[in-house]
Amino acid sequence: MLNIQKKLSNSFYLILSLPATAMGFALSIQISALSWLLSTQFNLDIHEIGFVWAAGPLAGIFGQVIVGLISDKVWFWNGRRRPFILIGGTIAAFMLFALPNLDLISNTLSFLSIVIVATMVALTLDLAINISFNPTRALIADVTPEGNKRTKGYTWMQSVSGFFGVMAYVIGATFGNYFLIYFGIILVLLFSVVPIFFIKEPKNFQVDEVQDEVIRTETQWSELIKLFIAHGFSWLGVQTMFVYIIAFIQQKLNPVSDAATGQMIAISFAVLNTVGFLLPALVLEPISQKLGRVKTHLFAVAIMSIGYFSIVMFGHSSINLYISMAIVGIGWAAIVSLPFAIMSEKVDKSRMGFFMGIFNLSVVIPQLIVSLFFGLIIQAAVDKNIIFIISGSMLAISALFWKFVKEK
Repeated sequence: MLNIQKKLSNSFYLILSLPATAMGFALSIQISALSWLLSTQFNLDIHEIGFVWAAGPLAGIFGQVIVGLISDKVWFWNGRRRPFILIGGTIAAFMLFALPNLDLISNTLSFLSIVIVATMVALTLDLAINISFNPTRALIADVTPEGNKRTKGYTWMQSVSGFFGVMAYVIGATFGNYFLIYFGIILVLLFSVVPIFFIKEPKNFQVDEVQDEVIRTETQWSELIKLFIAHGFSWLGVQTMFVYIIAFIQQKLNPVSDAATGQMIAISFAVLNTVGFLLPALVLEPISQKLGRVKTHLFAVAIMSIGYFSIVMFGHSSINLYISMAIVGIGWAAIVSLPFAIMSEKVDKSRMGFFMGIFNLSVVIPQLIVSLFFGLIIQAAVDKNIIFIISGSMLAISALFWKFVKEK
């Protein structure tokens, strides 16, 4: 074990964050480019785009739970999480390469339509991300002790991952989505493969090898269920924004070209993720030490709801949209960091991968609902303000449910 891991130094937290950053970057590319590619390059309507996006949650339902369960029980290549991070990162890089070449693949496989090919690529990409995302998050819990040091692990994860997420959207806005995709292929490979050779995984989950203390192992199922419901409503709102913001921008902001539409999406998500990476380690972690993680998260989610409704009321110019996205970013910073730390202390540590997979159901099931059902509502609605009315309402309900989650 390296000294930086024994001391839990900042450099170790940085290295520990990179595998999750690789998967987050791949997801940022998917969010920034997939709807744009399907709409502007391959002429799919909003409802068909929703079906393509549904492939990802389907992959997550099976991928993260199964991989989490397996990774708890195996040991090869000197780790439990390491093999899945290596495999998932490599497949994700290949699928990113496939994204801008969907028409070439469709023409080669002439018996398959572009919608089927896009769905297959999206499914494989999301399955690869899910194969790796679960182990990258479980790894943080595996090698950090409960309490503030684990919270630091997840807030650092989001700060580093969020920084590169912003870079993804800035690259997309500046150089275009095609350049972003090819840049992402290299980054995803490097951050998936290199860092994990500097992290030693524990073989014995019952004892913290750094702190030399016995670890509590009981699972608080009643608290977990409340947490899953609260987190699920957050993702109903977040995923609605991610998938359908293109329809809002096209109707309300009237971009002059497809490239301008892609640029507005990229800037919107760059603003969101700038706030998302600055707040966790610098603001949310210190506040959570005083108020507790659950209260801190509840307030952040409530602010996010307000941000969504501000888009409905004032977001009909690009500047106002970007300002509102900054407000939304406060909740986003919390959603992708604090719930992992909260959840990890309510479960049996020896089954962390399995519970991370179960926890992911509170993300992917809402994503599936958004793609299969909310898409029909949004497609039928004349006024695309409905997108952010749905998002704001879901986040308000989430904040209400977080009031019932208890914390030590």
